[in-house]
This record gives sequence, C-alpha cells and structure tokens, in this order.
Amino acid sequence: MLSSSLLLLQVLGALFLAIGLWAWGEKGVLSNISALTDLGGLDPVWLFVVVGGVMSVLGFAGCIGALRENTFLLKFFSVFLGLIFFLELATGILAFVFKDWIRDQLNFFINNNVKAYRDDIDLQNLIDFAQEYWSCCGARGPNDWNLNIYFNCTDLNPSRERCGVPFSCCVRDPAEDVLNTQCGYDVRLKLELEQQGSIHTKGCVGQFEKWLQDNLIVVAGVFVGIALLQVLPQPSKPPTPLPFQQTFPHFAPFSLQIFGICLAQNLVSDIKAVKANW
Repeated sequence: MLSSSLLLLQVLGALFLAIGLWAWGEKGVLSNISALTDLGGLDPVWLFVVVGGVMSVLGFAGCIGALRENTFLLKFFSVFLGLIFFLELATGILAFVFKDWIRDQLNFFINNNVKAYRDDIDLQNLIDFAQEYWSCCGARGPNDWNLNIYFNCTDLNPSRERCGVPFSCCVRDPAEDVLNTQCGYDVRLKLELEQQGSIHTKGCVGQFEKWLQDNLIVVAGVFVGIALLQVLPQPSKPPTPLPFQQTFPHFAPFSLQIFGICLAQNLVSDIKAVKANW
C-alpha cells in the first residue's frame, strides 16, 4: 500500500515536471536558459516544475526507501516532509503577524508582473484570470497599468493601448456574446467616476484580502487538512502485506502513507531493530 501510494506520488510528480518542461520547450526556454531571468514577472510554469520536482523527490525517496529498506532515504523522506510542514506553519503564522509587510510585498509582486504583462503569454493569462475572477484591476487600482510600457499615458507612447487597461479589467455585459478585447482602450483618460461603469476600479490586493476574509473557514480548513494529511496517521483495515511488511509487522496500521512522517520513522526503527539482531 505504501509503495503503491508513493509510486503514484512519484508518477504524478513526474507528470507535473514533464508538463512544465514541455511548456518551457514550447516557449524556447530550454534552448535559451537566460529567458528565465529576462522575464520581469512570474512564469507560471515554475509552479509545475517546482511542485513536480518536490513530488518526484518525495515519491522516489519514500518508495525506494521502503522497498529497499534504506534508512537514509526514509529519514530523508521524513525530514523533507517535516520541513514542508514546518514551512507551511511558519508561512501561515508570519502572514498573520506581518500582514502589512505581506500586503506591501504583494503590491510589489503584482506591479512587477504588470510591467511584464506582454512579455509572456502564460503570465498574461494568469493576470487576466486573476483580474476577472476577483473583479479587480492592477494591484491598488487601474492606474497601476501606467507601469506597463504599452498602457502608460506618456506622450511618447505610440501604442494604441495607451492610457488603457487590459480587457480583463472591463465590466462584462452578461448579454455580450463576443468578448470585446478593446473595451479598455483610452478608459483612463476618463474621470474616475466615469471609469466605474466600464472597468473595475478596485485593486486586486484589496479584493484578494476580501476574498480571504469571506472564505476564511474554507481556506483555513484546506490548510489544516493538508497539514493533518502530512502528520497524522489513522488506523485502517490492514492491506495485504508485502514481503518487507511481514518482516516488520508494526508497519501496516496506517492509511495515510503518502505523507507518513510517523510511518517512515517507525519503519526506520524496525529496520534498525532487525539489523541489530544480525
């Protein structure tokens, strides 16, 4: 059961990693590594690469460590998983204690991505999704788009998008069948009161904070659930024992094997106990 669960984790991790590398290959990043640093904003492909890499490493260490009775890999699996759990707790605590600093960093992060809006299609789609989902525009408001060379209002800007905002900032008409991608053109030339009828004037940082407050129970439940999955073993009906499980009978009674820090430590102890009798 443990080995099959960890094998599934490793396969899923490899799939995520493959998707990330494929996306980079399509964008020419693999043939030009400097493109990773040239992009001023966040490349969403990093999410697939990092998550896939972590899942693959955890799956490999846990699966091979259990099958080969390798205490080093099992300890690595346990420590790595414990580190992830600690980082989750630390992030949650720090985000609550340093709310103002987090807000400033989020503003800075979003504005950096606003600057790079046209530089990467994946980043562009991510920003458009966020602005449409939270009904917002920019970090603090529509004027943040002045940071982008295509949307800024300087007289030297020859772009047709000058003094505008992306279409994802626009207030959508429910009766509109075809998306008007030019709805944000010249909109920032209007007074703020006139803008409210055509675009969202609230910033994404404020809207994101409001969304967190409105969904606090759900968000907290998800994080607590993830944390419990990583550290809490639960009794279950014992699976059909594998050969090494027959040797180590204390190994079986856990159902959440993928994130079994306690299980890994228990297996290490059993392996050491058997080796001591050799």
